Amino acid sequence: MLVDPPRWPAHGTQFGHLVSDTSLDELHAFARAAGLPARAFDHDHYDVPVARYPDLIAQGAVEVSPTELLRRLVAGGLRVRPADRTPRRPAAREALVAAWQRLGLPGNEAVRDDLLERWSEPHRRYHDVRHLAQCLQALDALCAPDPVPRPVLLAAWLHDAVYQGEPGADERASAALAPALLGGLIGDDEVAEVSRLVLGTIDHDPAPDDRNGQLLSDADLSVLALNRGRYHVYVRDVRDEYARFDDEQFAKGRLRVIDDLLGREQLFRTERGRALWQQAARANLAEERTRWPLS
Repeated sequence: MLVDPPRWPAHGTQFGHLVSDTSLDELHAFARAAGLPARAFDHDHYDVPVARYPDLIAQGAVEVSPTELLRRLVAGGLRVRPADRTPRRPAAREALVAAWQRLGLPGNEAVRDDLLERWSEPHRRYHDVRHLAQCLQALDALCAPDPVPRPVLLAAWLHDAVYQGEPGADERASAALAPALLGGLIGDDEVAEVSRLVLGTIDHDPAPDDRNGQLLSDADLSVLALNRGRYHVYVRDVRDEYARFDDEQFAKGRLRVIDDLLGREQLFRTERGRALWQQAARANLAEERTRWPLS
C-alpha cells in the first residue's frame, strides 16, 4: 500500500492518493479497515486528506513520491488514464445535449431538458447522465459506420428515465413516458417501438430476430466490460443506490444478478457486441462474484 504527499488542495485541506500496486481488492480492504468512505475511491486510488496520513502509515501504507506511486501503479497494471475514466456529470450532460441533435427533433428542447432533469436526479448514483452517455457511445460502437436507428436512440434516452431502484416497475414507468413525451413528435408506430424496447431492458433477453432490442440490450450491458477501475466505480455506485439494504441483503441480490448474467450462453446478442465486450464482461463479473461473501 502506497501514499504520496498530500499536495492537492480541496475542501479547506490537502489531499493525496492511496493506492495498491497489487490489486484493487487489496486497496478496498485496506480502505475499509482504515474507515475511508467508499465515495473516496476514484478508479485506481482513494483520495485521502492529510489528517488521515498518520493512521494510514501506522497501518502499513508507505509514503512515496508521486512519480514512484504512478510508476508502481502502471507496473501493477492498475493505472486508469483520465481518458478511460467515468466522465464527470457536467461533461456527460454536455455530451448529451449535443447527442440530442442527432435525433432530428428540432424545436423540442423541452423534451430533452425534461429527460436530462430526470437523469440528473440527486438520488441517482449509477443510473444517471453518465450511464446514459455511456449507452449512447456503446450504440455508436455497435452500429458504426451506420447510424443508430432513431427508435433505439430514443429508447436509450427513455430506458431509465424513471428510476427509483425498483426493477421492473422502473422500466414499465419509463416505457409509459414514451407516449407522454414523444406523442405528436414522432409517429405512433415509432412511439410504440420505443416503449417496447424500454420494456425489453427488464430482462435483456431480445428475440433472435429483434435487431433493435439486441442493440439496446447490448449497449445497456456494455458497462460490464469497462476497464477494471471503471467497473469498480460502477459497482460502488450501484451499491450506493441500494444503500437502504444492509451488506448481506445487497450481497444476496447482487449475487443473483451476477449468477444470472454468468449463466447465460451469450451476454451480448449482436455479433459485434460479443466481439467487443463478452470476454471482458465475463472476467469482470467473475472477479466481482468473489467480493460478495455471505455470512
